Amino acid sequence: MNTPDAPHWLTDQEMDAWLALWSVMEWLPSRLEAQLREDSGLSLNEYNALSQISMAPERTVRLSELARVANMTLSHLSRVITRLERSGWVHRTPDPDDGRYTLARLTEAGLAKVTHAAPGHVDAVRRHVFAPLSPAQSAALGEAMGRIVEELDPPRLAR
Repeated sequence: MNTPDAPHWLTDQEMDAWLALWSVMEWLPSRLEAQLREDSGLSLNEYNALSQISMAPERTVRLSELARVANMTLSHLSRVITRLERSGWVHRTPDPDDGRYTLARLTEAGLAKVTHAAPGHVDAVRRHVFAPLSPAQSAALGEAMGRIVEELDPPRLAR
């Protein structure tokens, strides 16, 4: 019997969908990370930072904004950016519009690195996400994930 304060448990269908989504959230990042490390020597966080910066206007973004979009703490992102900077792929500068902020700018070497890494990453995404699906299932996945993203309302970088 359901009472007003009783939990609204998942149906069997919802539980199956949730457990499948949970498995994807747990296993897909490690598979993508393994491919990136093997093919490009990048972590998934490093690739994400490089690709986000590469898509930003003038290939430059405030670190605080990138941290929000990447769902990383500023200190974690700072460690990632430090590694990218040591490799010559990113350059940090004070924001000329507001010196309280720091900008990350993709270097030409960084653009070359992310351009080199992207095809293998896309192939891994295709292999692990889209290859097992029919076109109709891919469309349904996109629609379902789009609705979840709307609910989560994550921050996005301006393009």
